[in-house]
Amino acid sequence: QVQLVESGGGLVQAGGSLRLSCVSSGSRLLFTASDMAWYRQAPGKQRELVAAITRTSSVNSADSVKGRFAISRDNVKNTVSLQMTILQPEDTAVYYCNRRLGHNAFWGQGTAVTVSS
Repeated sequence: QVQLVESGGGLVQAGGSLRLSCVSSGSRLLFTASDMAWYRQAPGKQRELVAAITRTSSVNSADSVKGRFAISRDNVKNTVSLQMTILQPEDTAVYYCNRRLGHNAFWGQGTAVTVSS
């Protein structure tokens, strides 16, 4: 069973930055073959895609975070990261790491980000 462990969340003032990291268990080969993504879920709202990076390192992100957030991966360390800048109160949410390989999808337990105004 794949385990994903997120870290890096916390409390930050508007305009600040945070870097989230997600480490995946399992083989490096399978991680390299996986598509990775970050989702978030704000209180009372549905979970939404924030940014994704494919196994070939093609990236896409939600319009609401374009130009502010950047996703990256390190296939040696089995890690995917989300660099978040110019954070706004509306970015407050629990952020989840997602790994997808074929029909299998795995989720981390989430890390909370709170942005104060």
